[in-house]
Amino acid sequence: MQYFVRSSPHQIRRTPAGVLLCLLMLALSMPLAARADGDGGAAAAKKKNAPPPDVVVFTNGDQISGTFVRAVGKSITFHSDMLGDVTIPWSKVKTLHTHSKLAVLAGSVTIRHRHLPPEIPIGTLSLANSMLTVQPTQPAPAVTFPVKRAQYVLDKQTVAKELRGAPGWLQAWNGTLTGGATVVQATQQEFTFTGGVALARTVPTVPWLNTRSRTTVDFSGSYGKIKQPAYSYVSGTPPAITYVPASITKSAIYHADAEEDRYFSPRFYALAQTSFDHNYAQNLDLQQAYGGGIGWTTIKRPKQELDLKISLQYEGQTFIQATSGQNQTLFGSTVASVYQLKLPHNMQFVQNVSYIPAFNNTAAYSGSETDTVTIPFFKNLSFSFGTIDSYLNDPPASEPPTKRNSFQLTTGVSYTIKSKY
Repeated sequence: MQYFVRSSPHQIRRTPAGVLLCLLMLALSMPLAARADGDGGAAAAKKKNAPPPDVVVFTNGDQISGTFVRAVGKSITFHSDMLGDVTIPWSKVKTLHTHSKLAVLAGSVTIRHRHLPPEIPIGTLSLANSMLTVQPTQPAPAVTFPVKRAQYVLDKQTVAKELRGAPGWLQAWNGTLTGGATVVQATQQEFTFTGGVALARTVPTVPWLNTRSRTTVDFSGSYGKIKQPAYSYVSGTPPAITYVPASITKSAIYHADAEEDRYFSPRFYALAQTSFDHNYAQNLDLQQAYGGGIGWTTIKRPKQELDLKISLQYEGQTFIQATSGQNQTLFGSTVASVYQLKLPHNMQFVQNVSYIPAFNNTAAYSGSETDTVTIPFFKNLSFSFGTIDSYLNDPPASEPPTKRNSFQLTTGVSYTIKSKY
């Protein structure tokens, strides 16, 4: 195919189509090349204007460059493009120089009006001879102190998020989901199901700020049934076997509670709580309690914590088999303790103990103790075992016979729940 181009009124010149196609492609490529040059220039300018990297020099002379992430206790977290996030003990760091602004805290602090106390130094860091120097924005003077006093070192963005942000109701929840089962099909038929959910939400979500509020939600349940076929021999030749109706033994124990804590000091808080209990062995259909009180964190250490609580409450008791007057309304109190201990290899022990007296009927008291040990074995999965012991002093007589005390030994697999913030 050929195109005809008139070069003069009296002359027509033939131009190959390939030449026109080349000219068209050249015209289209010029804007793309200009755009690529512009992007490359912008990237180069951005790289040129980027702040210098942070630098860590080790005691053996090696060094890495990248970004200082955080420091907690005796180690720091440093990000390198080649190595990713690495954890380095302070004792292995000879010198450190950062260009990002960081906040240095000697321990947990209480915030007022969403601001850190003015005595908290924020600025660039340098470390030499085990002495950490914080250089705030001029004209503030530099602050120097031993590195062992730096319990927390945090970047400015994290500090701003925790100070001024507020997690939504579906964020910042931590806890476990536990389940277990036993099934037997032999001379007897038996099955037991156990499960539970334990969730906690603490605000702020970081340990370097003292807690302002805490919400806990718990549920545990156990349901079982044993069916024992019954039969008897009748003498004779040959002996005969006579079957009688099977005996069935049932167990059903459920507990649920929720609590909201509001701290008015680093160790003391006001609380509102509610709880619900059902126990077939105790002839208890429902025991419900609603109350409020105060709590005290008597021990607060990195590996263990102990809370003591006391509250006043309304309590209602209804029973499965009850005569007139046995269902009752009570006014009483709950005295409780919660103990948490972190064991080696990320194992954990949690104990809950409560005593519930009634003021208008001194015989109607109850109590419980729950002990749980979790042992991680794969990612978010843990093996858990524990005991649940509950006591009710005044259950009415029933058939089958009522038990004042019920005891459970539970085992199962737990899944760790952690929602992001």
